[in-house]
Amino acid sequence: MKIFGQHDEQTVQQFQRVRAHAVDAALMADGHVGYVMPIGGVAAYHNQVSVVGVGFDIACGNAAIRTDLKLDALGRSPEKIRATLSDIADQVADTVSFGVGRKNRANDAPVGHALFDDPAWSAIPPKHRDALATKAREQLGTVGSGNHYVDVFVDESGDVWVGVHFGSRGFGHTIASAFLAIGQGKSWGERVPEREVLLDVSAPTGHDYWNLMNLAGQYAYAGREWVARKVVSMLGASEIELVHNHHNFAWRETHNGDDVIVVRKGATPAFPRQKGFIGGSMGDDAVIVQGTPADDASTVVRDAQRESLYSTVHGAGRVMSRTQAAGKRNRKTGEIISPGRVTPEMMKEWVDGKGVILRGGGLDESPHAYRRLPDVLAAQEGTVEILHTLKPVIVVMAGANEFDPYKD
Repeated sequence: MKIFGQHDEQTVQQFQRVRAHAVDAALMADGHVGYVMPIGGVAAYHNQVSVVGVGFDIACGNAAIRTDLKLDALGRSPEKIRATLSDIADQVADTVSFGVGRKNRANDAPVGHALFDDPAWSAIPPKHRDALATKAREQLGTVGSGNHYVDVFVDESGDVWVGVHFGSRGFGHTIASAFLAIGQGKSWGERVPEREVLLDVSAPTGHDYWNLMNLAGQYAYAGREWVARKVVSMLGASEIELVHNHHNFAWRETHNGDDVIVVRKGATPAFPRQKGFIGGSMGDDAVIVQGTPADDASTVVRDAQRESLYSTVHGAGRVMSRTQAAGKRNRKTGEIISPGRVTPEMMKEWVDGKGVILRGGGLDESPHAYRRLPDVLAAQEGTVEILHTLKPVIVVMAGANEFDPYKD
């Protein structure tokens, strides 16, 4: 068992309960309390997969595209560049759909993708199959709310990048909820408490979940790549490089000679030389990293990599809950029931100070609610190397009052 960084007692206790049923486990430095398994948790099992470990937002992850565009190509002066970026931010907000459904002007989402013909669909009960397929088609290419985003960045060389963060939307949420119920002896569609459910992947129920989890992975990849490439086209740019990872998922892997299933909940795979895109917050830099190559790693680093189950952080990690940051409001009237610790003025000062053009975003996503990414990366003990530092110039998120039940 390996714990990177410092964590509150509740997070550590939650992690230890998960570890008790796993072959091995690790907690990343951005960890915080989640449903049963902490965000930032990694756990290995023999032939089992944890439904609540993978989570409700199956295959949530990050994709980043490096383009052939230089920032200075957007204008002859800083003022002109900012005006161009502002126009692009408006175009992204007007074209890409945030929240539940596809309601904006992007009508070319890949709803005819081959994933809709995958045999895994047969694992869904016939009476639910058509409705779930319809929901999946309607939401493919939508970003959602919460901490999900579309960003435009510039790196240390002036190259422009596009980054996105979201998962399998209502499709993955339905699969997770259904198998959480089935694993507790209930039926597809019944509501049950969030409890640890370990499914044997060689048994029929576990086999079906595994195949549908992987189908949700295909779905998330298709949605992220379509949105990211849509924004690249808005920039009038071409794609040079794609870095793409799930961070809520399970994989078959071999660790210390042992064949296991590794569940990462809010953790990025980071095998030597494997690249990953890790976001900070709406007012902080993001990074492109790679797992430290074995040839460059000391014995201490190689040991830490093995203990991490070749994983790293997926973001900066929260230090305030959404309610602590934004307060509590009446959902119907918008009336403030109790104020939060972050004010609109605080968030605006931070984001403006970083030169970020923000569209949407609520106080619950303010940089004040997060750790600082350099700190959590440093706590990973040299297990990853930073290849590029990405400064955000555009951040587009759902509005503060956008309701979305699939934002985990």
